[in-house]
Amino acid sequence: MTKRIGVLLSGRGSNFEALAESVAAGRIPNAEIAVVISNREGAPGIERARARGIETRVIPSKGLEREAYDRQVVAALREKQVDLVCLAGFMRLLSPYFVAAFPNRILNIHPSLLPAFPGLEAQRQALEYGVKWSGCTVHIVDENLDAGPIVTQAVVPVLDDDTLETLADRILKEEHRIYSEAVRLVLEGRFRIEGRRVIQTAAEKRRANEA
Repeated sequence: MTKRIGVLLSGRGSNFEALAESVAAGRIPNAEIAVVISNREGAPGIERARARGIETRVIPSKGLEREAYDRQVVAALREKQVDLVCLAGFMRLLSPYFVAAFPNRILNIHPSLLPAFPGLEAQRQALEYGVKWSGCTVHIVDENLDAGPIVTQAVVPVLDDDTLETLADRILKEEHRIYSEAVRLVLEGRFRIEGRRVIQTAAEKRRANEA
């Protein structure tokens, strides 16, 4: 049975495009992106989705309380019968209502090695702190900011001559790679959660090693 993905974005949608490419190429098998939703009019990611023939919706969030807005988005996702919600640069903290509607079925990607540097401008935080390694994290979303159980991470070096742009570009390439891997893992149900730990099944580990 084809699994249905709902993508939420606020901006350019590069991680959405990476997911769409992986679905089209079969790297995320037996799946489709059922809807792309943005809280911002004119978000470039919405235009990218329309160009691919994917259904889009713009549900403006300005002036709405968090849960009131989330109820509208949850209703749209339920209407499309999505199995998994993927945040792709969605610049809003989800309410407990939203999280409860899709338990352990919301993923986010963040451009740091969580729990380091949560929140906005993670790459800038890493540079200013002087770390030698940074990266990105895919995690299951809970009610707290960038705090849910970690599905997978990728590490990149922070070079002495890095700028914000060069570091962000290096991290972004890894974001595109590991987000697709995490989505496939979760959609296929080849994991379990123990406390904060997301543990791959033995079969999934063998498959990852063979890839």
